[in-house]
Amino acid sequence: MDAKKITDQISVAPQITAEDVRTIAAKGFRAIICNRPDGEGADQPAFDEIERVAREEGLTCRYLPVVSGKVTDADAADFGTALMELPGPVLAYCRTGTRCATLWSLSKAADTPTADILAATKSAGYDMAGVVRRIVNGGKTPTDTGDASYDVVIVGGGAAGIAVASSLKARRAGLEIAVIDPAGTHYYQPGWTMVGGGIFDAETTAKTMGSLIPKGVHWLKSAVAAFEPKDNAVVLDGCRVVKYKRLVVCPGLKLDWGAVEGLVETLGKNGVTSNYRYDLAPYTWELVRGFKGGRALFTQPPMPIKCAGAPQKALYLSANNWERMGRLGSVDVQFMNAGGVLFGVKDYVPALEKYIDRYGATVNYFHNLTAVDGSAKTATFTINRPDAEPETLTTEFDMMHVTPPQTAPDFIRVSPLADAAGWVDVDQATLRHAEYENIWSLGDVMNAPNAKTAAAARMQAPIVAENLVDDIDGKSPTAIYNGYGSCPLTVERGKILLAEFGYGGVLLPTLPKWMIDGTKPTRAAWILKEQILPPVYWKAMLRGKEWMAKPEKISAS
Repeated sequence: MDAKKITDQISVAPQITAEDVRTIAAKGFRAIICNRPDGEGADQPAFDEIERVAREEGLTCRYLPVVSGKVTDADAADFGTALMELPGPVLAYCRTGTRCATLWSLSKAADTPTADILAATKSAGYDMAGVVRRIVNGGKTPTDTGDASYDVVIVGGGAAGIAVASSLKARRAGLEIAVIDPAGTHYYQPGWTMVGGGIFDAETTAKTMGSLIPKGVHWLKSAVAAFEPKDNAVVLDGCRVVKYKRLVVCPGLKLDWGAVEGLVETLGKNGVTSNYRYDLAPYTWELVRGFKGGRALFTQPPMPIKCAGAPQKALYLSANNWERMGRLGSVDVQFMNAGGVLFGVKDYVPALEKYIDRYGATVNYFHNLTAVDGSAKTATFTINRPDAEPETLTTEFDMMHVTPPQTAPDFIRVSPLADAAGWVDVDQATLRHAEYENIWSLGDVMNAPNAKTAAAARMQAPIVAENLVDDIDGKSPTAIYNGYGSCPLTVERGKILLAEFGYGGVLLPTLPKWMIDGTKPTRAAWILKEQILPPVYWKAMLRGKEWMAKPEKISAS
């Protein structure tokens, strides 16, 4: 008996025998649902045989036969009713378990997020791709899909999405392109570190989405519920279906605030802040400016995260401000890093270590934040040192800057586009999907081993645009991505360590060393970050002007 758990309430299984019932009872199940009609298979025991033994074992049974491939809305409703009425946990069975998983999915669709349903069934080994439109439609069979169709559909209106739309339009003005994103505001997220450091005003990092969508590009202000790559379709919330010839996937990643116990309840108060949110970055500056002394914690979760240097950027700018105010001697600066290195590219570490020493900061490696008690001002960390048993540490704080755990968005993780870790699976050179040749991905959501930064997206957008147009022309991809990413590490007010690197940590400086030596903090790099990069972002990158970002070309094979 091979039962697969979907939730604590329900497990599903292939055909069971009367002998299996005793095992089912011993495992703690209290009820059985049969979703397989009697006589469907020659080797199939009748439901009466199952029910007879079940009664002897004190189990409740219900017979809800469903014809294979013909799950009706009424069948799903009956299954949902049975789950409410029967004592749990319940085991449902059919020939393979798929009908049972389908019935559960449809019965829960009206009150459970689609991604949660797909994740639960996927973890149990059942693919609900065939009924995803019904799940999105609240479990009911759609009567009108309301299809729209475009040459290119782009999922995500962030830095990557707008940039690739503009780069495509610059190459092929006649393409019918749609950008799907429910957000009304677009943010320049690299600026939030500077907001938290008291350098930028938060308002300068936000513009309306409508003002940035390229002319001639359709904006579908909706959330994506699911993908149907075999049918070249994207299913939106409300079950609207958008068809495409080619798809670009770049919705960014998910900041999983809820993964840290107690964090959501205390964000923005009790001295707990984060530069990873537009509304919280000003609170960082408020805390820093008013901080008289005590313990300041700066956390970094396990990789991957967007802008891997951002957690320590917050530390450096805060400490530098306290230094300027003459308060640094009263501050216990603690960097709580879930990883084992200060920065992933060793060439930049010596300069960073000098600033750690200058600010008297303590670096605690392998410390991962797991819980926060805001009112008590305590933070709990799990310590996972190599070759050692895990430990738990609870420490007090007066101020804490939190970098949240980060994952792929739920609707990506449960989709056919994802790899085993939940990220969109691409060829790291062409950024084309590993399985579906008319799909590309860029930005934070894809699984190429590069830094997740806006600078990386700036380089990736022209590459995806070039390769997509190559595909339209019937050619193999001719543009390759070398993994370029940039992390301007704001080590003090007025100086930045400009880390630029590609796959494998290879240094990829944009400017000659005599202008900016990226391994050393410079005033020139600060000017680049403060004065040059914001207008480059708004006026060049998002408008398809590929300043210093022209794709590297290879010969077509």
